[in-house]
Amino acid sequence: MTRTTAYRCSRIFDGEKLHQNAALLVEDGCVSGICPASDIVGGIEVSDLGEGVLAPGLIDLQVNGGGGLMLGDAKSVDDIARICAAHLSLGTTALTPTLITDTPETTRRVVELGIRAWQEGVPGFHGLHLEGPHLFAGRKGAHDAGLIRKMTDDDLALYLEAAKALPSVIITLAPETVGGEQIARLAAAGVHVSLGHTGASYRLCREATKAGASLVTHLFNAMSPLQHREPGLVGAALDLGALSVGLIADGIHVDPAAIGIALRSKRGPGRIFLVTDAMSQTGTDVTSFMLGGREIFRRDGRLTLADGTLAGADIDLPASLKYLTDTVGLPLEEALAMATSGPADVLGCPLGRLQAGRSADLVLLREDMAVDGVWLAGDRLSA
Repeated sequence: MTRTTAYRCSRIFDGEKLHQNAALLVEDGCVSGICPASDIVGGIEVSDLGEGVLAPGLIDLQVNGGGGLMLGDAKSVDDIARICAAHLSLGTTALTPTLITDTPETTRRVVELGIRAWQEGVPGFHGLHLEGPHLFAGRKGAHDAGLIRKMTDDDLALYLEAAKALPSVIITLAPETVGGEQIARLAAAGVHVSLGHTGASYRLCREATKAGASLVTHLFNAMSPLQHREPGLVGAALDLGALSVGLIADGIHVDPAAIGIALRSKRGPGRIFLVTDAMSQTGTDVTSFMLGGREIFRRDGRLTLADGTLAGADIDLPASLKYLTDTVGLPLEEALAMATSGPADVLGCPLGRLQAGRSADLVLLREDMAVDGVWLAGDRLSA
């Protein structure tokens, strides 16, 4: 028997625009439409969500860990589920857990676990992001320089295998470390090649983009800057329409003025989308944790190595939305799109929009962007 529920809310965001005093119709776990709240007919179950914003579930394409666990330390599918669960509670209904530069053995183990997680339907899991190890050591950030290396034939074979078995695979690499032929093979197999941790010139970044690179990892951070005679990767990210660009909006990684400049400058069709670069502390109250044998300190919203090097971010997507609207001054619709339809379009997947036939993965945000409800396929998750 068909079950239809009307979720009534003061504002509903469909992935592109806000609807005032509307209702979202959900039928058997899928969206069936949006209508004015006054148009709800009798016989339909009504759930009144009050004041706030009902939006598509948030999407995060750079999540290093959560719930006290880094992806590189995962030993089981349950460990991956633990990471995903920490972000689900914060409104992120789809994520690509991210492996920071590690050994070939750890990379293979994580890929195999990721494939099993997808096969077993781990809630929230939507593929993997491998951030390294094929980076430029001169822009390593918190990555272990001793593990950074060239891409071998065995590496490439593993990535092509992963692309066949996972809904999405993102690989962050430096174009001075990985050649155009390898980038082309990855892209042809469906891998989303992201440029990052690089000192490459604008010209080299453009060549990598022509070979198939389509993304940029955490804009402004660990990359060649925009200069008047050498635009670098920052210039390429903003100038090349084929590139979509991840951004950490925590007030620490990027100044709000730089965020505003980037958003006004970005050439399409590529878009700037939000990422958290979250670490294992997400969903916990820990004050420090270990990363590859090095202690990461959590203080005043920052995660750093002992020498002060930033090591991921201490923020979630709802807090990022609040920062964009309150501090950067971005309209709510634009900010929400950066965490929903924007990253969904990057992956080319049917998420991030409240359109008929799509899974009713939802988040309810109050006026301060606090999460007050999360749904997967129409089922509300318990608090």
